[in-house]
Amino acid sequence: MSGKVVVIADDEPRLLASLAFIVQREGGQPVSAPDGLAALAAIREHRPVLALLDVMMPGMDGLAVTRAVRADLALAALPIVVITALGQADHERQALEAGATRYLRKPFDVAALRDLIAGYLRA
Repeated sequence: MSGKVVVIADDEPRLLASLAFIVQREGGQPVSAPDGLAALAAIREHRPVLALLDVMMPGMDGLAVTRAVRADLALAALPIVVITALGQADHERQALEAGATRYLRKPFDVAALRDLIAGYLRA
């Protein structure tokens, strides 16, 4: 796979497609996953420069994926942006404690997310 890979995991197909479009538009190669197990497999296979993870997904949630990535020395430095509709301060604390690099609430500012993705792709 050519280009810098960004793994995107969300169980909402429209949001998954929208995030993939943003990644492509910024020059990245999106790899989409409909759930946490598929996201973790994609991260292990593709060694992305960034992961965008929804929290609430079937099977394995985004925080469990984050913990699994942080526990793997080969993957531990991967930047992980958690994107969720959960908006309480406790949820953000849990995400950061799990190892998330950033926590974004839905609905998110598209321009800000695009700039964030572009920054990781340029790094």
